[in-house]
Amino acid sequence: MNKKRKVGIIGLGHVGAHVAYTLCVRGIADELVLVDKNEKKLASECQDLRDAVAYHPHRVTITAGDFADLGDCDIVVNSVGKIELLKTLDRLTEMDFTIAQVREFAPKVKASGFKGVFLNITNPCDIVAREAALLLGLPKGRVFGTGTGLDTSRLLSALSRQTGIDHKSIVCYMMGEHGAKQFAPWSAVSFHGMPLDEWAKTDERFRFDRPALQKEAIGGGWVTYSGKGCTEYGIANTAAFMIDAIFRDEKVILPATMELDGEYGETGLFAGVPCLIGKDGVEKVIEIPLTAEEKQTFHECCEGIRKNMEHLKDIP
Repeated sequence: MNKKRKVGIIGLGHVGAHVAYTLCVRGIADELVLVDKNEKKLASECQDLRDAVAYHPHRVTITAGDFADLGDCDIVVNSVGKIELLKTLDRLTEMDFTIAQVREFAPKVKASGFKGVFLNITNPCDIVAREAALLLGLPKGRVFGTGTGLDTSRLLSALSRQTGIDHKSIVCYMMGEHGAKQFAPWSAVSFHGMPLDEWAKTDERFRFDRPALQKEAIGGGWVTYSGKGCTEYGIANTAAFMIDAIFRDEKVILPATMELDGEYGETGLFAGVPCLIGKDGVEKVIEIPLTAEEKQTFHECCEGIRKNMEHLKDIP
């Protein structure tokens, strides 16, 4: 009998609830353990999800739990947040709240005996992922964040619309901070193996305004937030894609926020980079070739993350 695929989700706001629903709809998880301080919200989400899965072609067991119930989960997702704090359109405004939350619950998750993969969605993603990694004490690669994965999906979409090439035939990445300082290394963009610069020599569709498309990828989340007060579908599918890659041991290369230990000449922080994702989480940071200018931009992104990390000492 195959082992049940069990996922715990901490925080059932718009993002956490949609991650849970996506895992159910796509049949990625067999069991979900939902954890939230708001008991009424927790009960409501459990009931709604149970109502939904009754008509799915696969069975999913959904339970309301506490941190002690996460010990035998394969994967735990952190989606704790306070969405109203993002009204300033700066992910860092959530930092005081989200870091305090992680410092409160991470010891409880560790005490549960959890030894799986911890996926962070909560903002600021790079800093929260690092804090969780330090507190959980899991092997390297077992704690990482969605980070620039969602931003990369926006770049893929923008490139597809611009060029008419299907997004599945495009390779591109957003790197650095999951925030305003991230960037697209254009030298690494290719269309079924043909570099962007080569296409641009003969086809005007590929001679687009690169800074404008990068800006679109960076700012897309705020477009979503400004109209509905949250983001849901994109981040939920990004997380579900990564969770599926772990369960299937796909060895897929995806952008994620991961600990750097000398890669790209950086250490002591988490940042968005291409990662090989399999059954053990991030199994390798992939160092793609960057131009001298792109390397400098990446280092500037990392300095920005370090500057933001200085605020950690001021959070109780």
